[in-house]
Parts: sequence; structure tokens; C-alpha cells
Amino acid sequence: MIERDFLISKKTDKGLNRGERYKLALVSLGCDKNRVDSEIMLGMLKNKYQMTEDPMEADIIIVNTCGFIEAAKEESINTILEMARFKEEGQCKLLIATGCLTQRYGEELMREMPELDVILGVNSYAKLDEYVEKFIVDRKRIIDTAWSDVGVNDGRRLLTTNFGMTAYVRIGEGCDNNCTYCIIPKIRGKYRSRDRDSIMTEIRLLADSGVREIIVIAQDITEYGRDTEGRQVLHELLEEMNGVEGLKWIRLLYMYPEGIYDDLLATIAKSEKILPYFDMPIQQISDSVLHRMGRRTNRQAIEEVIAKIRSLMPESIIRTSLITGFPGETEEEFEELKTWLTEIKLDKVGVFAYSKEEGTPAWHMKDQVSEEIKLERRGELMLAQQAVSLAKNEAKLGSVYDVLVEGKIEDYYTGRSYEMAPEIDGEILIETNKELIAGNWIKVKITEALEYDLIGEVYHESSK
Repeated sequence: MIERDFLISKKTDKGLNRGERYKLALVSLGCDKNRVDSEIMLGMLKNKYQMTEDPMEADIIIVNTCGFIEAAKEESINTILEMARFKEEGQCKLLIATGCLTQRYGEELMREMPELDVILGVNSYAKLDEYVEKFIVDRKRIIDTAWSDVGVNDGRRLLTTNFGMTAYVRIGEGCDNNCTYCIIPKIRGKYRSRDRDSIMTEIRLLADSGVREIIVIAQDITEYGRDTEGRQVLHELLEEMNGVEGLKWIRLLYMYPEGIYDDLLATIAKSEKILPYFDMPIQQISDSVLHRMGRRTNRQAIEEVIAKIRSLMPESIIRTSLITGFPGETEEEFEELKTWLTEIKLDKVGVFAYSKEEGTPAWHMKDQVSEEIKLERRGELMLAQQAVSLAKNEAKLGSVYDVLVEGKIEDYYTGRSYEMAPEIDGEILIETNKELIAGNWIKVKITEALEYDLIGEVYHESSK
């Protein structure tokens, strides 16, 4: 699901004039890396603008777009148009678009969307405040989508995660994997590791502010250090994170299976805080399809990594994403994937129909699969995994978990265990007559299993 957060300021000014303190709206779309960009933008602007949750009241609205696949592009365009109506219905005087869509299609948006006043790419939002001031003075449209693959966007952030207990920390930008279906290297550039001291300074500040769950992200976090130190040093960074006082959970997202190495596994296995949660984008299992995808691995290597993880950490959770209908995918290749999925029994699986993206090698490949077949195969994989997921959840009946309480839906409180990343996995529905406080950890005993969610009751309060 594409993330939609309204983050905005509160004040009633009728015109844009220099020196005024306006209301500012930011709508964030897309992935966790985009969320970090949004939080950095908010951190840059928070002292100059105030926030509100109603775009109707905003003088300035920013849409941080996603342009990864066709559905995300459509959502971004629709959101820009939705925000543009507040120029007529509200008091918006300045509409800004940033992010991956603008980096990829900035000139086209400039021509076809006159509603937009300022268009900035992923490397230009550090100039956001400067361009707002420039627009106020000149009243002329601005575009800056300059390309760069140097450095990593960094800065003090305004967190948008629930209750200030969870924060994403980006340790790298861009990607060197160059998968034939993926446009990210052309949008975000080559892989650049973020300075280690900068990362640790941010994490200590987050911990001091009350954050208890750090989620480490990059397009592929296993690549950390290869460009700056000539070797993979993620395990060293994690060891340093593990020593930060106040943190309870350190969660790792996006580890390509071919990048997982022994020192990294050993560090995770012995750590008190690093969760045995492995988000590995596999995409396919047939060697022939993996080869066409430009993946630097094969079925045997993937299975060896999974076996090693499970042997070293029996309590581990393995999550992956799969793609159906990649160009040339035969019925035999698909059946191999479906059979493998039912046999390997991964814990969490997301399935996506292949999206044909211009600018990628796969765009030109022969034997494109029809949308009907892509979606049919996606449905088959989802059904196959649903049965696996239900069986795994039923095996958890009677187990007790530390659960981070996050909210309430009707008669249930909701929360997550270490097995669940926010917004992409299931959740635990908690039955209790007690009042639970969002942001606290409690112990929950599992009493009922659903396909993706669990139901439980309060076991007893855990120490913070």
C-alpha cells in the first residue's frame, strides 16, 4: 500500500509575502526511503512554517512523489491533482512536487501540469526553502531536477512515525544491482554509503528523544561500506548500534540474499537488540528468470542462505517479495516458483505483477506477458502463501510475545511483535479490559490465528 501522510502547519495568512510564517502541508507517498526524505524536508522547514492536518488550511502544499512502478506514478499524479483543488477550494498559493516521479519526469510535468509551481528532484530538496522564497519574490514557476549520485541526503528530521517510538534510519542511497526491471539506479544513482559517524549521531539523538525501535533501510543495506571501505561492514555498524542505550529493537530491511555474509549473520544471532527479521527481495526462483532479471544469484544460493539463517536462528522471520509475469515467464517457470513457495514456507511474502517501466532493459524484452496472466499468477501465489501463513500462525497459539502497542480498532488494541515490520506485515489484535498506552511494550499470549494477523490477550506488563 502506498503511504499517505498529511503533515501540515497552522496559521491564517491570506497572501504569500516574504517573512511571513505560513501553513505548510506535506503529503508523503511511497517507500520508507521516501518517508525519510519527507522527514528531512519537514525538519528543514519546521522552524519557519507551522503544521496542520487539514490541507484546506495550507498556504503551501508539498507532494513527495513515488515513481517506481506504474501504479505508484498514477497515485502520485492523482495526489497532485487532488492537492491542486485546494488552490480553488482552500487557501493554497504554492503547490510543490518533489521525489522520484519529478526526478524521472520533471520536464514532462512542467509542460503538462500547470497546477505545479515548483518541481524538485530527489537531489534538489535541500534548496526547498530557497525556492519557496524565490517563488514568493518572482512569482515564476521553478524546476530543478539536477542529477547527482554523490553523497546521501542527510539532516535533522521531524519524525512522522506513530508515537515517536519507531524511526527509520537510512544508511545508504542509490543502488548498484541494476536489475533489468528496476528504474531506481537511474533515479537515485549508484550506491553511496552514508558516513558512519553521521548515522550513529542520528541514532543516539533518536534514542535520547525516546525512540525505541530503529529500522535500518537502504535499497540494499548489505552493500554498506563496500564503496567507502572496500568491504561489507554492516555488521560493524550494527554492533555499534547494539550498544546504544535506550534502544529495544533494531530491525533490518532490504537485504539482498547474495549480499548476506557470515559475519553479518553472526552479529545478528548474538545481538540482544537486532531482530532476527530478514527482508530479502528474491523476486523469482527459476534460474532462467533470475538471469533475465539481472539478479546476481541463483536458486541454490538463495536456498543455502535461507538454510543458514534458519539453522543459526530458528526463531528467524524471513520475508520476501515476488514478481509474476516477468517477460518470457513460461508456465513451467511459474509452476517452479509456486511449488517452491509451498515447500520453502517463508514467513511473509508480498507478490507483485510485473510493471513494464520505460528506461529499463526489461522494457524492450520480447515475450511480454499479458496483464491477465500476470494477475492470475499473482492470485495463485497469494493463495498458496495464505495457506502457509495460516499454518505458521496456528503454530504460534499459546506463545507469548513482547508487543509494541500501536493503536485501537473497535474492541481490540493493535500492536506488533518482532516478527512484524510496520505497515507491511500483519498485526496482533489484543483483547483486554485494561487501558493500554500506545508506545508501551506489553506481553501478549496468542489465543487465535488468522491468515495474516494474530489475536491475543495481555499476559503481563513487560519492563520498558
